[in-house]
Amino acid sequence: MDLILENNAYHYELEKLCRLFYPEEPIRVMEDGTLPPNPAPLTAVARVEKTGNSVQLKASLSEGKAVLRAERAYEPGLFGDQNPERQLAELLYGLLVQKTGFTPRWGILTGIRPVKMLHSLIDRWGQDKALQIFMDAYHVSRQKTRLALLTLHKESSILAQKKPNGFSLYIGIPFCPSRCAYCSFVSMSVEKTMQLIPDYVTCLCREIRAAGRVAKGLGLVLQAVYMGGGTPTTLSAEQMDAVLAAVQDSFDLSACREVTVEAGRPDTVTPEKLRGLRRRGVTRISINPQTMQEKVLQAIGRRHTVQQVLDAFAMAREAEFDNINMDLIAGLPLDTPETFADTVDRVCALGPESITVHTLALKRASRIFQQGEQRASGAMVAQMLDYAGQKLLSGGWQPYYLYRQTRILGGLENVGFAKPGFEDFYNTVIMDESQTILACGAGAGSKICAPDGRLTRVYNFKYPYEYITRHKEILERKEKVEQIYETFAHT
Repeated sequence: MDLILENNAYHYELEKLCRLFYPEEPIRVMEDGTLPPNPAPLTAVARVEKTGNSVQLKASLSEGKAVLRAERAYEPGLFGDQNPERQLAELLYGLLVQKTGFTPRWGILTGIRPVKMLHSLIDRWGQDKALQIFMDAYHVSRQKTRLALLTLHKESSILAQKKPNGFSLYIGIPFCPSRCAYCSFVSMSVEKTMQLIPDYVTCLCREIRAAGRVAKGLGLVLQAVYMGGGTPTTLSAEQMDAVLAAVQDSFDLSACREVTVEAGRPDTVTPEKLRGLRRRGVTRISINPQTMQEKVLQAIGRRHTVQQVLDAFAMAREAEFDNINMDLIAGLPLDTPETFADTVDRVCALGPESITVHTLALKRASRIFQQGEQRASGAMVAQMLDYAGQKLLSGGWQPYYLYRQTRILGGLENVGFAKPGFEDFYNTVIMDESQTILACGAGAGSKICAPDGRLTRVYNFKYPYEYITRHKEILERKEKVEQIYETFAHT
């Protein structure tokens, strides 16, 4: 697909809009308004024409001799518009809907955080008008508008518990027993990288201690710890204990609301590891089946069984974990609305305190994307999410955080549901981008939040080998955090 921009620079938003409708098509953007020498079969044109004080917006979509066109006069200030971008996107959106017959439930919204968008509209216009704008100007469906509002209400109560000098700590463990078909994260299978893990843990503990010194020096208050990956429970019980000991030794945990560890792969969970996590103050774990269908597990390369999921959950309860999350993915290969409903029912029957329902995203580096494996259609995934939402709401789980991804099936969403009082603080603040996150580990990125809300990012090296061999630079980057905070005092 070619996207031709004439007299505008709305490359980012319009390309993402086209990708909602054509998630697997390469999209070539021509910002100079010219057709490429070898045009694609499908061409979209977005044009801004200025004549005196008037601005005319035009869009077209052509395939062969078939051409769809739309135009309108730009209305400055309409729904708060400060430039023609939204109205031009709305024109192109209408043509894309007409061409494909597909109406995205999130309308023209392409961003990761639609709840944050709704929040800003409510702050400006009040709730009633904001909801109308959300549906009329951004074309969000009534169902998704309600979901966003429910999420916002719960999210707001959680965000109200942030401390002015609070922060969260992220610890990355980029190792997995094997790579799942849908995954593109920089995580390394243990069978290939076992020899790196001891040195990685040593370096990680060193970085955690450095982060602790930075936090203490700045007077920051730790509110949440999240160990993710990868699969943290890929580490041995002794290695996880060393990492968590470094956290306990380096930070004041007296104001810490939660310590979460992803025990994502049930085949990595053992009673010894769970007991060790409890001893080190872990309050929440995530056991992630993704599906409760054996054939789907096999199709996505998960080397565990449904029974191992049940066993891991039982072990966690025996270890006295009273806050367990379970992740599911809608749209996996071989899954159907009926089998997904069975998965949801079986997970709900276990009674975890929270359930996160993801929609499959077609990540370019994943096996599913590269090999073109069959998976559920956007319409089927919408059915899956509808069932999950109804089941969870009726069972007492409430949505508390929500985000979207590029190339997500059906242009849909990922939602965290939790029983009251069991919402994950870390997930909420990272989605809102309103609190500093100090991040340790390969591929981790710290987000430093200024008093005015501006974010400054400090990234670690992606790969474990580079993280280990260039660890001195990692520690220097932690010192950079102090320098960033010093600039806040002078602005």
